[in-house]
Amino acid sequence: MSNLEMLTLLELAEGRPKDRAAQRASSLADAFSGLAQRFGALGQRSLLLVLFLAVWEAAPRLGLVDVTFLPPFSEVIAAGRQLAQTGELYDDVGASLLRALSGFLIAVILMVPLGLLTGWYAQLGDLLNQIIEIARNTAPLALLPVFILLLGIGELSKVTMVIYSCAWPLLLNTIAAVRQVDPLLVKSARTMGATPSQLFRKVILPASLPTIFVGIRLASASAMLVLVASEMVGAKSGLGYLIINSQYSFLIPQMYFGILGITVIGLVFNVILEALERRLMRWKAPAV
Repeated sequence: MSNLEMLTLLELAEGRPKDRAAQRASSLADAFSGLAQRFGALGQRSLLLVLFLAVWEAAPRLGLVDVTFLPPFSEVIAAGRQLAQTGELYDDVGASLLRALSGFLIAVILMVPLGLLTGWYAQLGDLLNQIIEIARNTAPLALLPVFILLLGIGELSKVTMVIYSCAWPLLLNTIAAVRQVDPLLVKSARTMGATPSQLFRKVILPASLPTIFVGIRLASASAMLVLVASEMVGAKSGLGYLIINSQYSFLIPQMYFGILGITVIGLVFNVILEALERRLMRWKAPAV
């Protein structure tokens, strides 16, 4: 076979250089198109937020609202920059994050296993049902004076408040997740000879994860809400303390920046939990 024939066969097997170049160009075009679509979707989602911030900035400067009580957004950011330069912002954010994360993680470690057991064993669920109903209908903030009286105004009372507020969304969603598993999945696994431990690990737990994560995300929001309220009552640090102290001192831009800080932390928590959910449930079909 001649060299020309060999070259022809290789080109047919691997594709001509021009065809490969066209394929690479097409792939790059598809990648750029995908990026443009993502940025376009992000811009559409952010449009309302940008409009809100623009109104916030313009309304006080145009005299539509009293600048004393609603300073422009740029002044709020400047106040936050000043807090960061003095180091006060980092102390308050660190204190709030430590309390919120400690209480939230302790609640997850305690309540998710308890919810799995309560949902799996009907007798345990019947035994705990009345206690759960009474406790979940007692507002956490109503118990704040009790926690302060029993545990003092230190860190223990605040972390306990966070644990209590996170407990019920976690527990109730986990119980519901286990009880709502498709009975056909359980029956099929038992038919194939799965042991109780295999049934729990391979069927019940994976099928329950989506609803469990709903409870985890609700608990994260509840943690920040209750923590800020408890910091406003008896604390010398934290974003809740920053907000209430700024109000009393009539440092209104700092007060608004503290509120924005809580919002940003909540959004970051939610993004992290969504990413973790996607990673743990890669088997789940995406919603159309």
